Amino acid sequence: MKKGFDELIAKVNECGTKKVAVSVAQDEAVLEAVAEAKKRGIADAILVGDEAKIREIAASIEMDLTGYEIIDEPDMIQASLKAVKLAHEGKADMYMKGLIDTKNFLKSVLDKEVGLRTGGPLSHVCVFDIPGIEQLLFLTDVAFMTYPTLEDKVHIINNTLPVARACGVECPKIAPLAAVEVVNPKMPVTVEAEQLTQMNEAGDITGCIIDGPLSLDLAIDPEAAKHKGATGRKIQGDADILLFPDIHAGNLVYKAIVHMVPGVKNGCILTGTKVPVILTSRSDTFETKVNSMALAAVVAEELKKND
Repeated sequence: MKKGFDELIAKVNECGTKKVAVSVAQDEAVLEAVAEAKKRGIADAILVGDEAKIREIAASIEMDLTGYEIIDEPDMIQASLKAVKLAHEGKADMYMKGLIDTKNFLKSVLDKEVGLRTGGPLSHVCVFDIPGIEQLLFLTDVAFMTYPTLEDKVHIINNTLPVARACGVECPKIAPLAAVEVVNPKMPVTVEAEQLTQMNEAGDITGCIIDGPLSLDLAIDPEAAKHKGATGRKIQGDADILLFPDIHAGNLVYKAIVHMVPGVKNGCILTGTKVPVILTSRSDTFETKVNSMALAAVVAEELKKND
């Protein structure tokens, strides 16, 4: 049975309410999502930013700020550093972007003194609950790493595995995607996909099953796998993690699903960090922001368990 976002939220409730530090919290859409996350028992928030503006916006959306910790810091850069420090010091379980541009938000994430570096590259993962597809789909990287090398792809896989496990997928099937499902020396993406598969078989990448190169239809559609005679493959339309060759392919698929598939649900986080980072876009829906907090909460629990 597929575990969707409703099940993820139920799982959050089982492991206790988490705490999210919000960077530059004077943002209506973010405050609405934060209030809903608190209502659903997903997370309490520490709101860092211009307190007067936070209270003004909260009043306009009828948000009760009783019980919220508010740290007054009108300067956006300093607010982001104070917020990320809370996560760095273990006072918050996750870190969320508010009314601050992505460049400066990421600077706080990468800050050498109070940031969330772990020593390896960061990557982005989006989890989709798509009607008609049996399993949750983990898309990576669709927003952060532009042209990943073979070494980068190993990091992306290792960053994504805890996310999949947090969502109940103990040994995820990973499909390194390409336009074709056979190795072609003139298509470097297929060569790297085969190398990742070999590394998995040799025990250099563990905790998952890798089968590549795979075309998208073979990765997610069991009927396509049957029609193409791919019955000997380790993945036959049942991939959990879709590993994209570059940001263009990933971002195009991501936006096609979001804007063209009715009833789809998704949540996204930045991984490879000390705690999950919620890096949502202003164009993301209210529900996506709440789902992203739920996703971050279960991943935070998984990382805590591993530590």
